[in-house]
Amino acid sequence: MDKGLLQFGLTAFVTLLVVVDPFSVVPIFVTLTQGERAARRRPILTRSVVIAFGVALFFLLAGRAVLSYLGVTLHAFAISGGILLFATALPMLFGQRAGLQAPEHEEQSAAGEDISIFPLAIPLLSGPGAIASILLLTTQAGSDSRRLAALAIAIATVYLIALLVLYVGEKLMARIGESKVHIVTRVMGIVLAALAVQFVLNGITGYYKSLLAP
Repeated sequence: MDKGLLQFGLTAFVTLLVVVDPFSVVPIFVTLTQGERAARRRPILTRSVVIAFGVALFFLLAGRAVLSYLGVTLHAFAISGGILLFATALPMLFGQRAGLQAPEHEEQSAAGEDISIFPLAIPLLSGPGAIASILLLTTQAGSDSRRLAALAIAIATVYLIALLVLYVGEKLMARIGESKVHIVTRVMGIVLAALAVQFVLNGITGYYKSLLAP
């Protein structure tokens, strides 16, 4: 396999896994489905992951068209996307995750609605950070069909992992405890911050190279 293709696929997988961060969604999922029978939890879980995966695929397929329509260059989006991902990483470094710590009354009101759509699918599993990451990686892949295929595989793998993690969510929480989930979130925040800085550096480098090109 081409080394560049493998590196791109691994970068895409790590970036999306860190941004989606299914481990930090586990406490929210367990809380929202508390008191539900297992037969009721499974359809909610499956539906939420399928919806989130569908949203991710939409932006994979339509992302470049959206950027082209808006007149946004790859370098500009690399810089802005990196800044957004860094902003996403900051609360994770403090053991949180932006948008996840909903007030108690909001969680209770959502329990009477279809929680598989909101808040599980959107914005927990497929929020602004995930969408920005997919758009950024799509623009990096360009018209290379192999890279786009690698990105699609990375997306599918990440949401498969999310499905498995959330499926054993209650047992996972009982075994490792919420405090260790926060430790994992902090570690993922460090990784995401480093990736975000690298995206910004790549965008700046690419921009100046385009200016120097004849």
